[in-house]
Amino acid sequence: MEQGIGFAHFLTHTDDLGRIVLGALLLFSTASWYLIVTKTIGNLVTRRRADAFLTRFWQAKSLKEVRGLLERQPPNNAFAVLTGQALDAVDTGERQGLHHLAAAGGIGELITRVLRNGIDQEAARVESGLTVLASAGSSAPYIGLFGTVWSIYHALVNIGLAGQGTLDKVAGPVGEALIMTALGLAVAIPAVLAYNSFNRRNRLWLARLDAFAHDLYVLVAVNTGANGPADPHRPTRPAAQPGGVHGDRQL
Repeated sequence: MEQGIGFAHFLTHTDDLGRIVLGALLLFSTASWYLIVTKTIGNLVTRRRADAFLTRFWQAKSLKEVRGLLERQPPNNAFAVLTGQALDAVDTGERQGLHHLAAAGGIGELITRVLRNGIDQEAARVESGLTVLASAGSSAPYIGLFGTVWSIYHALVNIGLAGQGTLDKVAGPVGEALIMTALGLAVAIPAVLAYNSFNRRNRLWLARLDAFAHDLYVLVAVNTGANGPADPHRPTRPAAQPGGVHGDRQL
């Protein structure tokens, strides 16, 4: 009687190791698609919130108005969080003075340090989950290939035990074994494409955040007089350049 060929038949006749390989691929696929969907939606929402905040920020007449905006609406994006951290740092420095370690070097250095830390925290946040996508994209094809090799070996052993090596007896089991390779590619391709897309988006996002940090530094430093000399008869000393806000991070 002719043997049925299909994925259901493959699942029925595969052994425990084959099921483990299938389970690993299914786990990678589930995790990858979960990250793809959630991060895509999250990125779209975050971008809209950031655009809305930046519009209100640049339309504000003063930093005092920006403070009121942040008090009325809690920060819900990286730009608002960075602004709030910079303004809070200025308030802390003015309230406690420059005699504590956090404000060592002056208000300008304090603002620079706060902005740099804020950008680093946002970089860590947006990069979460990318390791899973990279792992799925790089390892899923090899997991599928391992499953293919093992399934072909398993099929050939069964054919040898049956004593029948005709084409109709070999084509079915070997074709079913190749399903493992197809599954590995089906898991890896979306993960690789998503990883590249998110990685590019993160570079552009952090570059935009870094540029905003430069502008924010200038606005806050000028408003608080952080660039001014300590002594009116002393020559003006250049303030810490905002280029140090991002540190050594490459975008």
